[in-house]
Amino acid sequence: MSPTRFPVGLYGVTPEWDDTARLLQAVRQAADGGMRALQLRRKHVTPAVRLAQARELAALCRELGVVFLVNDDWQTALQAGADGAHLGRDDATLAEVRAAAPGLILGVSCYADLDRARGLLDQGADYVAFGAMFPSTTKPEAVHAPLTLLTEAAALTRAHGQPRPAVVAIGGITPANAGQLAHAGADSIAVITGLFEAPDIRAAARACAAPFTSSRG
Repeated sequence: MSPTRFPVGLYGVTPEWDDTARLLQAVRQAADGGMRALQLRRKHVTPAVRLAQARELAALCRELGVVFLVNDDWQTALQAGADGAHLGRDDATLAEVRAAAPGLILGVSCYADLDRARGLLDQGADYVAFGAMFPSTTKPEAVHAPLTLLTEAAALTRAHGQPRPAVVAIGGITPANAGQLAHAGADSIAVITGLFEAPDIRAAARACAAPFTSSRG
């Protein structure tokens, strides 16, 4: 498997927890199980609360060797000392953020739109994310993205240098279906409920990461 600009394997995405101590403990357990990247996703809090959690998570992720990104809010990513930001359709454009913060890892939501991915890869995205791959409790209204989209996206990324951009799958992912995504071409899987709401977070992380430990073409 060719090297990527973003970690291969399990990419944890935080649930909407206000209890920061609980969240930090859960992140440590997930990292123990093999989580290699984490995204802070807090949609319904004040900027001050988001920044406070981001700063604590950034410090923990540095300790654990986990790449840390902030969803939507690249300014908070910079202020907290995060490694990067994840941008959706309604956020600042990739070009704007890259110009303002050239050192950040930037991932982008591509939903089920390969043309969007193509354009954002041309603009220098470090990863392109597709989903929902399976029915999602977090976004039940999300458009379904077929597994074949991951295969097509993986082929696209190979034309964008080495290390190449990564392909990330999101939406309804559990240890039971993670292998399908790895086989289809995903480099990483972004998991919320299937990881952080699992009865044993460490074991769930280990099971989600397992399909990515073997080499793929």
